[in-house]
Amino acid sequence: MSEIIFWIIIAILILGFIVDQGLNYLSDKGWSTALPDFVKGEYSDKKYQTAKKYHKEGAQLSIIKSSISLIILIFILASSGFSYLDEWVRSITDNASLQMLLFFGVLFLISDIFSLPFQWYSTFTIEEKYGFNKTTVATFFLDKIKSWILLILIGGGILLAIFKIYELTQSYFWILAWAVISAFSLFMAVFYTKLLLPLFNKLTPLEDGELKDEIEKVALNTGFTLEKVFIMDGSKRSAKANAFFSGLGKQKTIILYDTLIEQHTNKELLAVLAHEIGHYKLKHIPQSIILGLIQSFISFFILGLFLNYPVFPEAIGFGEPSFYASLIAFGLLYSPIELLLGILTNKLSRKNEFEADDFAKNQQLGEALISALVKMSAHHLSNLFPHPLDIKINYSHPTLIQRVSHLKTNKNESISTSS
Repeated sequence: MSEIIFWIIIAILILGFIVDQGLNYLSDKGWSTALPDFVKGEYSDKKYQTAKKYHKEGAQLSIIKSSISLIILIFILASSGFSYLDEWVRSITDNASLQMLLFFGVLFLISDIFSLPFQWYSTFTIEEKYGFNKTTVATFFLDKIKSWILLILIGGGILLAIFKIYELTQSYFWILAWAVISAFSLFMAVFYTKLLLPLFNKLTPLEDGELKDEIEKVALNTGFTLEKVFIMDGSKRSAKANAFFSGLGKQKTIILYDTLIEQHTNKELLAVLAHEIGHYKLKHIPQSIILGLIQSFISFFILGLFLNYPVFPEAIGFGEPSFYASLIAFGLLYSPIELLLGILTNKLSRKNEFEADDFAKNQQLGEALISALVKMSAHHLSNLFPHPLDIKINYSHPTLIQRVSHLKTNKNESISTSS
């Protein structure tokens, strides 16, 4: 039985690689020579060709990294590589909790060291070449150190809590562990902006002035109680722009990147803000939280089943069953379910984006939103024509053409293209 499970895992890994690279190939071949007329003011033919090169270089780096990762993982599985690490941590300590933390700590360190050259090349070669990178070497490594510390404190703490629940409860492990993780997730959904984001970025309250007055007017017109609007120093790392909504209740916050303010008119910024308010007013935030809780419920339920069958750790080469061995086996076998849930989640997310766009349009900001979206897509060198299958599987947002077409629908306007 363990041999059958081993080959199922190998098949899942290879099939996942083929699907990912196949979608990349299809989207790479989908670049059209006919640009929609509505983007031509911002997306010149020269910039469009630059975008194609930008995506091609990113895809090539992804293929190299994914290929090497797949080969290494298959080699580890075929040679029972996990068992050697397992034996080593058992020789260091007899404490099961420390064994687990040490095992995952070493795995993370190896994985992060492997990823480091690719992250470096992406940041300081590709992103630098196309004018996006603003990250200094000091910021790059400081971010790394901060991430490691947070992973040790938060990731290690969560792992330890889950393991202790398993030790104490066994039969009821999965539902109690889910409850604890859910409580932590809700806490972070409320306080992420206050607790974690400032560790990496500076948040500055929006200054008094014309923009703030216009924002307050939009908030008043939409019945939105505006608590906080912050400007984030996104330019510290990238020239790309964004905005997002964070928090719940009195902690709700709208974050605007400083690059967004630099690259857009006040009217366009109001349209982006109205879109974000739309997510809140249409209850997309609690909807996404509930959906995440349901997904984690499914994950923990399946994990609870895995822990009862030592054949799963045996299939990937562990000499002795353990909690962390079952976690590794679960992670490898769960990916098809994760893919399916991701497809459903992305479909709902795209629907929510259309609804938030409609909300902005109902505030008489439809044209301004179109202008903002076109500017962002052009500035980010976005692919305007990803393959439909790639969209269904990987895209949490509709494409620019889909969003503009949707916004123009009620006006009976068509989107024409010309060579």
